[in-house]
Order: sequence, then C-alpha cells, then structure tokens
Amino acid sequence: MKLEFLSKSKNESFSRVVVAAFASQLDPTLEELSDIKTAVSEAVTNAIIHGYEYGEGLITIEASIRENEIEIIVKDSGKGIENIEEAMEPFYTSKPNLERSGMGFTVMETFMDSLVVESKKGEGTVVKMTKQIKKVSDKER
Repeated sequence: MKLEFLSKSKNESFSRVVVAAFASQLDPTLEELSDIKTAVSEAVTNAIIHGYEYGEGLITIEASIRENEIEIIVKDSGKGIENIEEAMEPFYTSKPNLERSGMGFTVMETFMDSLVVESKKGEGTVVKMTKQIKKVSDKER
C-alpha cells in the first residue's frame, strides 16, 4: 500500500485511519491497532512539524504485510535530522515551545516491535517500523 499526501496537520488523522484499515486484514486486537495508529501519528506529526517546518511538502507512507507482520515506512523530503541518536533520546526536542515535545520516537519504539530512522540533512527522513500481530489462536479475546 502506498499513500502520498501534503504535510498538513489535518492529514495526520487521515493517514492513521488508512494505515489502520490496511492493517485490519491481519485481524489485530484493538490494542494492536491502537499501537499502530499511535506510531503512525507520531511519525507523520514529526514529518509535518520538524521535516517541513518552513513549508509544505509530500509525506509518503508505504505499508506491507508479510505473514503476521506489518511494516510501515513514513518518508519525507524535508530538512532531515542532524543527529538521529540525539533526536531519539526521550524528551529531546528541537521545539521546546510545543506541547508534548520530545517523545515521538520513544512512543514509536514503545508501540512497535522495531524502529529504524534514517535521515540526511537537507534531503529528508525515513522512519521504518514493524509490528508482529498475534495469531487469533494466541490471542485472549
């Protein structure tokens, strides 16, 4: 699945609903679906607020399913991250004036099974996340 949209804040909720609809074919629990939606929201919000802080641009989400795992890739062509390691530290923020700043990558790491962030200054950022969805027989419903 591939989705492209403008880096406008109103598109954040749209993107999370689209990814959730795509993930639903794995029959996730409500908690698993909520985890995925939250992680996508954080990645998209980072792209909007940080990647394109000086103007609009395109955000691309690619999602794929292999067996019981979903992989979600969120890409922007924004300003990039100067120091990824520092940016991934809990509570680090380049925008201390904003509410809830500094926890985006921590939230993604908490709700997903894996998180890889690649970025080049002036070229953009790629966030790759995966999550295993438990099989129905393994779930307590």
